[in-house]
Amino acid sequence: MTYLPAMTTRIARLTSRALIRVGGPDARPFLHNLLTQDVETLAEGELRFGALLSPPGRLLFDLFLFGEADGVLLDVAAERREALIQRLSMYKLRSAVTVEADGRPIFVGWNGAVEGFAVDPREPALGGRRYGGEVGVNATEDDWQAHRLSVGAPDPTADAPADKTYPIEANFDLLNGIDFRKGCFIGQETTSRMKRRGTIKNRMMPLEFDGPTPAFGAEILNGDLRAGEVLSGRDGIAMALVRVDRLDGQLTVDGRPVSVRRPGWIPELAPTAE
Repeated sequence: MTYLPAMTTRIARLTSRALIRVGGPDARPFLHNLLTQDVETLAEGELRFGALLSPPGRLLFDLFLFGEADGVLLDVAAERREALIQRLSMYKLRSAVTVEADGRPIFVGWNGAVEGFAVDPREPALGGRRYGGEVGVNATEDDWQAHRLSVGAPDPTADAPADKTYPIEANFDLLNGIDFRKGCFIGQETTSRMKRRGTIKNRMMPLEFDGPTPAFGAEILNGDLRAGEVLSGRDGIAMALVRVDRLDGQLTVDGRPVSVRRPGWIPELAPTAE
């Protein structure tokens, strides 16, 4: 592996994320039957991306899974950690597992490979993640969020209110967040049907504009037709949920011109009828 000079690499601590540790002899099969990602083959030191869905197939919790020798770390939104612990405890029943908060810090590194960081499984340009240890930081979480937006990756916690969005709309199928070969998981039937039939009419993509970010939920118009809505963002760029069949032509938000940028990791998207 080639390491770039330290001055070109950015490292930040994410206080918006927190850890849950799932341990015990049944940890991997327990999570495997619940989550969108294959957990049984998760190796020690390996990082994967996934989600816990509602039974109808909508996003409840986005998460990273990090394999340890005797358990699995779940990297989740800090504000939703306790809710996920309660949800997992409800599913536990007689499984030989423990579910508890883990206090280790979460670091992200980008703009070059960083020793001790696991590569972000969503898209290599996002960099890597590390759990625990003493790490020198030279960037802020706001810097990281700007980088994430530049890559075009949604923040499902910020952009997809719980139980309102399908994971494919948040590009989980394109960001290695769903293993369609693993078999059953909660919400699997709806998710697999959407993928199989190609009935994906909405996708999250970056929205670019001049000036401050429009309000969350602001309507994107193509002429008089609704083309989507603005999600989270910052000056000049935001994430948006857009209709892929209404992106040609002049788009506006509150009368301001805007444009949708398709990241290179998103293929050409042709809408299909149900």
